[in-house]
Amino acid sequence: MASMTGHRVTVNCDMGEAYGQWQMGPDKELMPMLDQANIACGFHAGDPAIMVKTVKLAKKHGKVVGAHPGLPDKEGFGRRLMDIPPESLYAQMLYQVGALKAMLDAEGMPLNHIKPHGKLYRMIKDDEKVGEACMKAIKTFGVPFVGLPGTAHETLCQKFGIEFIPEFFPDLWYDEEGQTVPILTAGRVPHGDIKEKMSKVIKEDTVVSVRGSLATVPFNGRPFTCCIHSDLPGSVEAMKSVKAAIEEAK
Repeated sequence: MASMTGHRVTVNCDMGEAYGQWQMGPDKELMPMLDQANIACGFHAGDPAIMVKTVKLAKKHGKVVGAHPGLPDKEGFGRRLMDIPPESLYAQMLYQVGALKAMLDAEGMPLNHIKPHGKLYRMIKDDEKVGEACMKAIKTFGVPFVGLPGTAHETLCQKFGIEFIPEFFPDLWYDEEGQTVPILTAGRVPHGDIKEKMSKVIKEDTVVSVRGSLATVPFNGRPFTCCIHSDLPGSVEAMKSVKAAIEEAK
């Protein structure tokens, strides 16, 4: 990811997750603060007009853009398990990312990375056939994949020759193995804890788990990107806490 150069930690944010007249997330407030914008591709959220609008907003602020494809599940915001054949997910991945790339081409902007959304993000690491089908599609675009370190995300990228960017979630809980716990299972981290959590992982590659024990996140000293969920309440405050921790660690 081009904007990772020279920095250990950058911030990405899921954007463009409104739909029609329904608003989701303070995109205008968040865009100037982030490093990489992950734009929803119309399946779990977003629509063509919102995608174009969000691409133009990113261009205005000089931000790089990645695709944020998800499951075809607007009602469940892409966070519910769906039984979709791998070959269909392959086609859906090409369809979603291809649509966003066309919009970026129209604005003279490159596609910077691909980061799947919600349950699809987890299905890629938990289901071998799903993971391979999606990675086959992702390889087509020749950009990095943003995912969880120490999981099938990373090993699949190695197998398919895709650059891997490890990711951290300061607003989600982690388990004792240093992996994220689904937000539908554990909820979100309290706002007041985000800055300390971010500082700890930058300095030590460790995190306090949902059960209170110390867990290692397998960054192994590598650069990583951290995600802010724009759809969660208080996302601007969460972004400010993360940015403050990054600045203090420099």
